[in-house]
Amino acid sequence: MDPLNWLVEAFNSNWVLPGGQTLLVREVVGNAFGLASAIGGMRRRIWAWPVGIIGNVLLLTVFLGSVLSPDHSLPHLLGQAGRQVMFIAVAIYGWVRWRQAEGGRIQPRWAPTGARIGLVLALMIGTVALTPLFRALGSWEPVWADAWTFVGSLLATYGMAKGWTEFWLIWIAVDVVGVPLLFSSGYYATGLMYVFYGGFTAVGFIVWMRTQRRAVEPILTAQTGLIPVQKSVQKKSARGSAARPPAAD
Repeated sequence: MDPLNWLVEAFNSNWVLPGGQTLLVREVVGNAFGLASAIGGMRRRIWAWPVGIIGNVLLLTVFLGSVLSPDHSLPHLLGQAGRQVMFIAVAIYGWVRWRQAEGGRIQPRWAPTGARIGLVLALMIGTVALTPLFRALGSWEPVWADAWTFVGSLLATYGMAKGWTEFWLIWIAVDVVGVPLLFSSGYYATGLMYVFYGGFTAVGFIVWMRTQRRAVEPILTAQTGLIPVQKSVQKKSARGSAARPPAAD
């Protein structure tokens, strides 16, 4: 078999699910790349960005299925498709920003108060503004949910590029709305991945918050001259053990 033809067939192949539903192989592969990128993001690895871009390109072809292929059975989600394009653009920004970080690993931090307010307003206003546009272009109902996931995903990716720990919370807000939308439109692979992402983002938020705390403790110790309680107890215990004479036999 011609390798090129085999790749093309694999690219367009479907898995038949119970109930007669079909599942695009490249939708599964694209989400697998997305998961790998999320894991890399949690570990603050630069390779998370190029891996994520590959997944974005694959998913872009999935959500534009009915546009690229007239006989495609699933509706096109313009918000989902558009956000893949925006992901790629923001991922390039994040890739460059993380490469400039010391040691190639960005340091998690809380977003400034003004930025937090801006993120919330951008999510609300962006959803309201894009809903009529997506509806006019023929996106799947409920269109506001498609607009919400588009704007939220863009803001979460931007927050990750900036190193703001809150970006994980934005992802959770996206997942809560995105899962029902994807299942109702027949994109089961991406919907199931969103379900998994919901738990994963909660873990990622905790990991980044702990990393941030560990980085802040030495700074507070240097500024105040105080030793963290746990370390202080450990040092006293060590001194006590050293000073205590060995027990008599």
